[in-house]
Amino acid sequence: MTIIAAYQGIPGAHSNVAVTAYFAGTDEELEATGAPTYRQVATAVITGKADVGILPVDNAIAGTVRDGYDLLAQYDLQPLCEIQWRMDHRLLGIEGAELSGIREVLAHPLALAECGRFLGTLAGARIIPSVDTGVAAKEVAEAGEQSRAAIGPPEARKLYSLTELAANVADHPENYTRFILFCSKDARDEVRALGSRTPADKRKTSLTFTTKHEHGALSQCLAVLADENINLAKLESRPKLGKTWEHQFYVDLEGDCEEERVKNALEKMRQHTTSFQVIGSYDIGTSRDEGTEAPRKVIVSSAPKERPPLPTSAKNWPKAARKETTTRLSVGGVVLGGDEFVVIAGPCSVESQEQVMSTAKAVVERGARMLRGGAFKPRTNPYSFQGLGWEGLALLAEAGRATGVPIVSEVMSLDQVERMARETDVLQIGARNMQNYDLLKAVGRTDKPVLLKRGLSASLDELLAAAEYVLAEGNPHVALCERGIRTFETATRNTLDLSAVPVLRERTHLPIIVDPSHGVGVRRWIRPLCRAAKAVGAHGIMIEVHPNPEEAMSDKDQALTFDDFQEIMDDLDRIPYGP
Repeated sequence: MTIIAAYQGIPGAHSNVAVTAYFAGTDEELEATGAPTYRQVATAVITGKADVGILPVDNAIAGTVRDGYDLLAQYDLQPLCEIQWRMDHRLLGIEGAELSGIREVLAHPLALAECGRFLGTLAGARIIPSVDTGVAAKEVAEAGEQSRAAIGPPEARKLYSLTELAANVADHPENYTRFILFCSKDARDEVRALGSRTPADKRKTSLTFTTKHEHGALSQCLAVLADENINLAKLESRPKLGKTWEHQFYVDLEGDCEEERVKNALEKMRQHTTSFQVIGSYDIGTSRDEGTEAPRKVIVSSAPKERPPLPTSAKNWPKAARKETTTRLSVGGVVLGGDEFVVIAGPCSVESQEQVMSTAKAVVERGARMLRGGAFKPRTNPYSFQGLGWEGLALLAEAGRATGVPIVSEVMSLDQVERMARETDVLQIGARNMQNYDLLKAVGRTDKPVLLKRGLSASLDELLAAAEYVLAEGNPHVALCERGIRTFETATRNTLDLSAVPVLRERTHLPIIVDPSHGVGVRRWIRPLCRAAKAVGAHGIMIEVHPNPEEAMSDKDQALTFDDFQEIMDDLDRIPYGP
C-alpha cells in the first residue's frame, strides 16, 4: 500500500523527517509531498491529494503551535496519532565555513525561537526567518557563501551536502515537538490502520473552547473533569482574535471522546463555554501494530543504533552526550576533532618576551598548530611565581601573531573573562576550576572556544557535567582535556588516565585533548605518553616546552627542550590518526 503524506516544507524539513521516520520499517510505501504552508497541508488532505497530513501542535520551548490546532478544528480533520519528535537542531554551513565567520542564520521561525540562547552568542549575525528548515538549508547550499548558515536537522546536512558547524543548539536538549498525523473524516475508515485502536485510557482527546468572561468560568470546566476523574495532559490559553477579554483554551485530556465518562464530561463542559469544539481522539504516540496491549510511545530519532548505549548518567549532560559525529571546533584555521592530530605547545608560564617568542618559533617550526602559555598561574604554594598577568597575555598574543597560530591561556576568575575573551583564542579552564560553576557559566556566555581540563579527582561524569554548564549557556565550542588525576600512586605527579579517551569518545561528541606534561610531571616519561595519546584516539595533545627547562619559573621538571619536542613530533608522524 502506498501512503501519500503531506507535510509543510521541502525535503530536509523536520516535518518531512518525522513523517518519513514514522513510516520507516512498515509495510506501507511512503510518498511524502511538501506544501508551502500549514493550511495547504490541511487542504491537500481534504481534497484527497494526500491520504494523511502532519502538523505540529506544540513545542517544549516555543509552546502551542496555534495554527496546528486551529486547522484541525477548522477543517474538521480526524487525528490518528501523535508523534513526539526530538528537534535535533544543528547549525549547518558550506564546506570551509567557520562559526566565527557566520553573519547570517536562516531557519523556520519556530526553530529560531527554540535556539535563542545559542543565536545570542553569534555576535553580529543577522537572523533571517525562512519557510522551513529544509528551505533554509537548501538556500545556504545554493548561495555558496561561507558567512551564511542554516538551522536544521542532520538529515538536511546530508541532503544538501553541508558541514555541521555546531550540534544541539536548542535552548534545552530535551526539545520535543508534538506532531499530529491526521486524515479527513471521510477517509478515516480506510486509513484506520495507521493509528491502532488502543484502549480508551491509552488515547488522548484534543479540544478547544472559549469561556464566558465571568468569575470561575474556567474552574467550572476543570471541575467537571475532576469529578469524572479525567486527567489533563495540556492546558494553554491564548487571547481570542478580535474578542477583547476573551481567551481561547487548548486542552488535551486523557481518554477517548467516545468513552462514556469522557462524553458526559464534554457535554457538561460545553454548558460553561461560549464556543466549544472537540478536535478528536487519537493514539498517544502508540505502535501501529494491531492488538498491541501496551502501546509504545513514538519518539523517533536519527541516532546511530550500532553504537553502545549511553549510561543513565547521560541525562545530566544531554548537550555533551554523544552525537552522530564529533564536533569540529575551529580556532583560527585549526580544527580540533577534525582530520588532523593537533599539537598545542608552549611554556607553562610566560616569563619574558624573549622566552615566549623563542619558544613559539621553535614549536611552530617543528609542527605545533597552537601556542599555549600561562599569564595567570594558580599555584599550590602562594610564594611561587604567579605569572605576569595581563602583561604576560599581551606577550603571548604577540608571539601568536608573529608565528601565525592561535593562542591558549587559562582564565581564573569571573572578572577576567571578558578581557581574556577579547585577547586570547581559546579560554582554558584549569583543573582546579573545573567545578567553578559561575566561571563555567561566564565562559559559556562568550563565543570563544573553551578547553576544559579534568579536575584532579573528578570522574568522567563530573567532567561531562562541567562541560554541560558551558554548553547550556549557548557556547558550543568546548573541548575536553585529560591531564591526569590524583590516585594513591606517587611515582608520577598524577596518574594520566588514557582509558578516559576511548570512554569519552564513546560518550560525547566533544573533541578530546591529552596533557601528558601534567599527567606525569617528569620530562623523560612524556614522550611515550604522547605516542600513546594519539594511538588511543585523542584528537590532540598539549605539552609544555621551554628554551631552558632548568631555569623555568614553573613546572621545570616537566618542561621539554626543543630537541625533546622534535623527537616527539617525529614519533607522532609514524602513528596513524583516525578522527
